[in-house]
Amino acid sequence: MKRKNRIRTGALALGLAGLFAGSAFAHSPQSTLTIRHQMRGCHAWSFNGGVYKASLKINVARGTALKVIDNDVMPHKLIQLAGPKARLVAPAMSHMSAQAKIIFARKGTYTFKTEAGEDYMTGMKTVGPDNVLRLTVTVS
Repeated sequence: MKRKNRIRTGALALGLAGLFAGSAFAHSPQSTLTIRHQMRGCHAWSFNGGVYKASLKINVARGTALKVIDNDVMPHKLIQLAGPKARLVAPAMSHMSAQAKIIFARKGTYTFKTEAGEDYMTGMKTVGPDNVLRLTVTVS
């Protein structure tokens, strides 16, 4: 009876080790870019909770999946302008809280912008011209 329990315990430990090892190899780093509405410039974005700006330059590791959350009062579409081809998942964020993802499989410098659509709500006031959101990503 003790031998069977040791075998089961060993098999369970081996299975769990394999599960954790597999998830470690399959895991890629993830970061977040959040778009928000603001009075001056209409919208801006922030990388991992940092300062909101119209233009961002960030550094990430190869394999990073950058989640983009649209918390603005208008839709945004991600557009890649330059760099190695990135994998864009759901780049047309057509409603509030919509999410897109950019996956960086290769090293290099990537540039993106968004195309903003019309406000979801009428009467939203802003000061000055609308910002064009620009992003430069250096992948190492």
